[in-house]
Amino acid sequence: MLQQTQVDRVVERYGRFMGRYPTPAACAQAPLGELLALWQGLGYPRRAQRLHALAGVVVEQHDGRVPCGVDDLMALPGVGAYTARAVRAFAFELPSAVVDTNVARVMARVTGMRLTARRAQEVADCWSPDGAVWAWNQSLMEVGALVCRPRPDCAHCPLAPSCRWHLGGRPEPDPAVGTAGVSTRQPPFEGSDRQARGRLLAAVLVAGVPEDEAAHIMHRSPEQAARLVDALVAEGLVARSGGRLSPP
Repeated sequence: MLQQTQVDRVVERYGRFMGRYPTPAACAQAPLGELLALWQGLGYPRRAQRLHALAGVVVEQHDGRVPCGVDDLMALPGVGAYTARAVRAFAFELPSAVVDTNVARVMARVTGMRLTARRAQEVADCWSPDGAVWAWNQSLMEVGALVCRPRPDCAHCPLAPSCRWHLGGRPEPDPAVGTAGVSTRQPPFEGSDRQARGRLLAAVLVAGVPEDEAAHIMHRSPEQAARLVDALVAEGLVARSGGRLSPP
């Protein structure tokens, strides 16, 4: 839920979600449309779809228990290198260096060079201490989130004394720009296809809608609406039958 969504929008929804689906089995047994309805307002509904698929795999292949190994976690639907290591570090408190956008920014500046995804992980693994890995990861993420931001506050950064970029006078280009994993500004949501898709999905999840009303609901031309509807159907987020769009 926190991927690309602000914390204040997630907290209340997370509690409701966990109350409804306290275990992978409960999540896997629920219809996908039910999960999507509960997910409404968080954006990026494919995350809910992948979580639903993941729960099914956990039930079928891991006896309903989320695995703790990086390779096993990465084999689950929708889980990549960052999520696998974050689950291992924060859920199981096992050794695992986590590289999110904030950590990657910090590492690029401290080392004074742009980093590929592979190199960023190698640096994180090298920095990671033998103990207290959970606290270490949280601390490094906080430095990036609160101090070493896109516009850094070097005067209050605990890593400034060892930061090559800072000690070198913060020359351009900033090594964080172009480093793998460091996010860039997202395009505006207002008026986007994401917003149009969200409007339609919200309507479909309530009670289904006639397909010929999709353009009106999405505020799109018939041609644009047809393209977006086809994509939602192909992704499995909407079902189409007899001229009507319904929850999957």
